[in-house]
Amino acid sequence: MNTVAKIMNIERLIARKKGAFKVVTLAENISEVVHQRLFRIEDGKDLETNEVWAGDITYLPVDNKFLYLSVVMDLRRRKILGWSLDETLSSKGVIKALGVAVEKEGQAGKIFHSDQGSQYKSLAFRKFLNDHGIQGSMSRKGNCYDNAFVETFFKTLKSELLWNQSFESEEHLRSEIFNYIECWYNRKRIHTSLDNRSPLEYELGIKAA
Repeated sequence: MNTVAKIMNIERLIARKKGAFKVVTLAENISEVVHQRLFRIEDGKDLETNEVWAGDITYLPVDNKFLYLSVVMDLRRRKILGWSLDETLSSKGVIKALGVAVEKEGQAGKIFHSDQGSQYKSLAFRKFLNDHGIQGSMSRKGNCYDNAFVETFFKTLKSELLWNQSFESEEHLRSEIFNYIECWYNRKRIHTSLDNRSPLEYELGIKAA
């Protein structure tokens, strides 16, 4: 018996077990039609600003539950244009993230690329695309490489912000996500693919050219 267990036994303390994380999903109206894969990462095409936006969702554990982070990235600048942190895996999160991106840019991207997740196949999300004149594009089923830029962003966020760190509360996590995306990733984090510039520096270089 280890030292902590001995002390707990003497003090008659019982460890409180954490409840299992539960993924919170909502029933939605889904289209079975898969958008054509308009963005092909393997083509290595030089993109224009706002030509292709890409999105995805990842889950973040906090307070014995999950929050779900939806993001929208402009693939030319690698800039996170919009994001939403929500308590359920519904289409509301991805719609909100895309809405923020449209508002910030003052226009919609020509193409929105995603995986074949139900949130992106929902009728509500597809209506948003249609209403804003955005063409939908989807990865091949089960092929994360097709959306590698956003997948890489999530990997970077988790390794730089979440790894080996705990959060005091949901509010603490939300604050840290805001600071990471808006103050660090977009403004200061260097990308080799952007000629060793941050998304903001790269963007300013485009405008100055």
